[in-house]
Amino acid sequence: MLDWLQAEWPQVLGFVTGAVCVWLAGRRHVANYPIGIANNVVLFVVFIGAGLYATAVLQVVYLLMGVHGWWRWTHGVEQSRTYVVSTPRRAWTWLIAAALVGTAVLVWVLLTFTDSQVAIADAATTAVSLVAQYMLNRKWIENWFVWIAVDIAFVGLSVAAGLWVIAALYTLFIGLCVIGYRSWRRAAAADLEAGAAASVIRA
Repeated sequence: MLDWLQAEWPQVLGFVTGAVCVWLAGRRHVANYPIGIANNVVLFVVFIGAGLYATAVLQVVYLLMGVHGWWRWTHGVEQSRTYVVSTPRRAWTWLIAAALVGTAVLVWVLLTFTDSQVAIADAATTAVSLVAQYMLNRKWIENWFVWIAVDIAFVGLSVAAGLWVIAALYTLFIGLCVIGYRSWRRAAAADLEAGAAASVIRA
């Protein structure tokens, strides 16, 4: 067991920090961002070693987006623990476009400049993950559905790369995403009821 931990400690550390990050996000706690940034650093090392280059670069972008989300959750309208909204209809068009364009660009980069054997899957999960992270930063509740789809894909990708601990982590993520969605939905309902009650009092 000790030998296994010594050999696989980056994956184990990635597992722990990743699970804590998603759990905190589900509770709408801003501490998910510093924990998430630590997770990005660890997983960058893990994915580079496994040859998942786009997924590794994704961790760097995640770190930058983590800073963006950290700022929004402490300075923007999202700083309220009860603030949860649906994704604006107009946003879906450019979110889908961003995922498709991002996938196409990353496939070209991977096929041109790396020896990646899973270019399409690596690129698609990377692009959609960035969309999901942006939605999380804005506290758009549908981010959880996007994350679930991405996590299912990452389970298969991690198994193909032989990263069994990371595959287990993404399986756990799926469950945490379901819990997170339910928590956010309850918060949105409570916020709506509070707003309705305030309107009645003012009337």
